[in-house]
Amino acid sequence: MLKSHTQRYNGEIVAGSLLTMESRKIARLLLDNANPDAWHQAIVIDNILQKRSPATAKRQAKLIKNRLSLMEPELWDIIVRGSSGVTAQALLAAAIKHSPLLGDFMDTVIRQHWRTFIKKLDNKDWKDFIETCVQVDPGVEQWAASTIAKLRQVIFRILAESKYIDNTKNLQLLPVLVIPEIRQYLIKNQEHHILHCMEVTH
Repeated sequence: MLKSHTQRYNGEIVAGSLLTMESRKIARLLLDNANPDAWHQAIVIDNILQKRSPATAKRQAKLIKNRLSLMEPELWDIIVRGSSGVTAQALLAAAIKHSPLLGDFMDTVIRQHWRTFIKKLDNKDWKDFIETCVQVDPGVEQWAASTIAKLRQVIFRILAESKYIDNTKNLQLLPVLVIPEIRQYLIKNQEHHILHCMEVTH
């Protein structure tokens, strides 16, 4: 029997970008140790995420919970009480841990652009990146073109929300310093790879 390939990438990130407002509310539920009943009440009955359908609310809540559950409660607290800039970097850190696709794009493509003084992304960068992902994880080859396009859209939106690019139209790269509070959390919790991915602009 042929050995199956090692899966590195998944497309879960298509369910949403940083989702700051929603993530603050999910972080609060996690800090409160909400049980399944309280979770259902908040997400489905009370619709705290303000979504048009329970299905959308549950899908985004699951994505955010999966991201934040990879981090320590200390980061959830930062997400709840932090300024917009601090919260964005905290959520980016969680998103990188949850999605190697996002982390690898930052670590390879954006880092290389800064090293070679190319101050703008373009769609070819994404296409080339996906081709390299296939070499690492052959399962990527099975992804539909629509999924790959949606992944690009979400990842570029995350980069815009966390101020690594100016916006999703011009894709101009911006220099970023990791905020001391986030840097301290990552070092304390030995999240060196995440910090490395976030420090791509210098």
